[in-house]
Amino acid sequence: MILSRYERMAARRYLFPQKGEGFIFVVAGFSVGAVALGVAALIVVMSVMNGFRAELFDKIVGLNGHAVIQGFNGQLANWQDIAVAAKKTPGVTSALPLIEQPLMASSNGRVEGVLVRGMRVEDLMANKTLTSHVVAGDFKSITPDSGRIAIGSRLADQLGAYPGSEISLISPEGRSTVVGTVPRIVTYTVGVVFEVGVYDYDKAFVIMPMQDAQTLLMMGDSVGLVEIQTDNPDKVGQILAPLQPLVRRNGVIVDWREMNSALFSALDLERVVMFIVVSIIVLVAAFNIASSLIMLVRSKTRDIAILRTMGATRRAILRIFMAVGLAIGGAGILIGLILGSIILFFRQGAVNLVHLLTGANPWDPSVRILTELPSKTDPFEVAAILVVTMLLIFPATLFPARRAASTDPVEVLRYE
Repeated sequence: MILSRYERMAARRYLFPQKGEGFIFVVAGFSVGAVALGVAALIVVMSVMNGFRAELFDKIVGLNGHAVIQGFNGQLANWQDIAVAAKKTPGVTSALPLIEQPLMASSNGRVEGVLVRGMRVEDLMANKTLTSHVVAGDFKSITPDSGRIAIGSRLADQLGAYPGSEISLISPEGRSTVVGTVPRIVTYTVGVVFEVGVYDYDKAFVIMPMQDAQTLLMMGDSVGLVEIQTDNPDKVGQILAPLQPLVRRNGVIVDWREMNSALFSALDLERVVMFIVVSIIVLVAAFNIASSLIMLVRSKTRDIAILRTMGATRRAILRIFMAVGLAIGGAGILIGLILGSIILFFRQGAVNLVHLLTGANPWDPSVRILTELPSKTDPFEVAAILVVTMLLIFPATLFPARRAASTDPVEVLRYE
């Protein structure tokens, strides 16, 4: 929409209050504020939702892979053949043997349920999700037959354990006696405390070398599963389809979508719902803009009539008031972008401040899964938010502008 020189002058004059028009300016200010809050809320909500999904996906995949081949009865005897075949499959980047078994852990008179994971030392050291989130200790101390293990930070807090503390792992698969099966209890020393940022993992994971896990669980040379990484997680089902005939006799293939289907489906649904709900704020702001423009048109009826008698066309009047309305919306969008960026930058500080002032943690990791409030801003999504905002504002400016353009100068100036 290109304005002529006098149209720009008139629009600029109507944007700022004249004598006796303070109330209209206040309403317009509320309109700008409402648009800014709506845009900021949309950017913050969508960025947090994107960040939550991306962070959760990265951490889950970093520990569990894009898919796992699980053996029946918790054991995969011919895992070497399966791992070799998986590595030769196009699209597969790695196939790592793992052992996972829920057990009980005891230390300092406290008992907690844990998930013991056995990994080859070379695979453990290459796992950045674990090695880059060390709270205390050193993963280099976790070697076969060293008697050292790594535990999550939340589990360490619950057991009162730290590097150098002893933890007893209790396995129900023990030795048989005349009075029944006696649970197997083996004591280990904590070598590392880590925090990956997922509450459920940090409160349950116990990591140890593969050989130590096989000895503890009396599994011989077998493992529990093979973790698969691919070059395209969205096509993991197609990539692993050729492995189905080999795996079918010994286990089952479960990909990341099946392992976490309820969680990610809920996140996607919540993301859409939040976008719709927060968009209502922008819709309300659009009504505010329409209200302020209607009031402006009514107060400027005489000015409009004079402009018409001086040769201004209906289209010129329409463009003037459309420009005023879009300028109000544009100012709100710009302020909303700045406000949203500030909120995202200080998001964790704001959460910590609320926690400090009220004693209530608005981001409780036991409920929110992740330990910190994440954020990931998508530029294309921000652009879509701005487009949607303008599409809601445009009709709100069109109706008052058309009313202004339809003003009859003869009727207005008859009694002047």
